[in-house]
Amino acid sequence: MIPAGDNTQVQPKQASAWNIANALTILRIALVPVFGWFLLYDDGQLTSYRLMAAGVFVVATATDRMDGDIARARGLVTDFGKVSDPIADKALMGMALVGLSVIDLLPWWVTVVVLVREVGVTALRFLVIRHGVMPASRGGKVKTALQAVAILLYILPLSGAWHAIAVVTMTMAVIVTVVTGADYVLRAQTLRNTSPRAQAKRERRAVEAAAAAVSQPAREASSHEAAQREAVTREAVTPDAPTCEGSTGGPSHREAPAGEDAERHSAEPEV
Repeated sequence: MIPAGDNTQVQPKQASAWNIANALTILRIALVPVFGWFLLYDDGQLTSYRLMAAGVFVVATATDRMDGDIARARGLVTDFGKVSDPIADKALMGMALVGLSVIDLLPWWVTVVVLVREVGVTALRFLVIRHGVMPASRGGKVKTALQAVAILLYILPLSGAWHAIAVVTMTMAVIVTVVTGADYVLRAQTLRNTSPRAQAKRERRAVEAAAAAVSQPAREASSHEAAQREAVTREAVTPDAPTCEGSTGGPSHREAPAGEDAERHSAEPEV
């Protein structure tokens, strides 16, 4: 961050994605199918093609170190490079592992474990990319180096003690692969909880909660006043119940005079 004249912070301009470091990353991706063709040619039975596959693999893995060093030395670090570099590594290593398993030089369970981890970490990067870019860790670099050495030993037509060294190196690579996979999961969770996006979301929720806490008493008071007004209105509209004369000591009904009763009886026809 660079301080501006008005004491604000100005984000430094990021380098263009069109640079030599990213070009080396793209070259590594382009070499993946070439390497695969040499490795799988004639089911890996020809020594010459195995040696050519090893040569392409060495060149491709060398670009991995070169592009990172160039990007840091010349200030060419970009978000494109942070995302595409690990993808290029996974494409190259995935092709190597699958190819070695296809020609029966490497057990399939090793390939499956490594690829599940690689694909999972790549998917995790894209899931949290809205919170920030999660670059390769030091453990990830160690994992890549171990995988590269082990794969190269498997590609070369070696036997005896060299094959034993290849097995031991690949075992170490698998262990580091699993451990760093768990580490990436923890880093992704931390990034989701500490990113500026997450902090802004928490602040927005805190503001909404504070506003709701302030307005709650007002809503309750307004509801109470409305209930009181409704009760007063109901009492004013309801008419008084009629009173009964009997309740005041007067006659509850009017008795007919004796003369009227006699006249009614005299007016009735005799049968």
